[in-house]
Amino acid sequence: MRFKLILSLVKEDITDRIVDAAKKAGATGATIIPARGTGIHEAKTFFGLTLEARTDIAMLLIEEHLVSKILDAIKKAGQFHKPGTGIAFVIPVEQVAGLESQIESFKEEVKKSYF
Repeated sequence: MRFKLILSLVKEDITDRIVDAAKKAGATGATIIPARGTGIHEAKTFFGLTLEARTDIAMLLIEEHLVSKILDAIKKAGQFHKPGTGIAFVIPVEQVAGLESQIESFKEEVKKSYF
């Protein structure tokens, strides 16, 4: 099997929504990392203090045949067509260890998608 990593950078209040959508589309889990970021628009300030919305990075390790389906679910659930909601991108993964307990689940999802 080949795997890819979907990284989704979203505001904290959207994280659960996109992870739930990804799981419904076939993801077996996610790792969430709190983060900070900056975008094209300046953050708001209040008496000289910068007010930044918390950002999360949702990392999902996915069997390559399921990536498009799961990425589409994330985009829809996160409403990425609206400005400032988040971004998601996919990077290749060379090697994986420790997924033995999830391999059967991936195989079943791939079978459902193609047969």
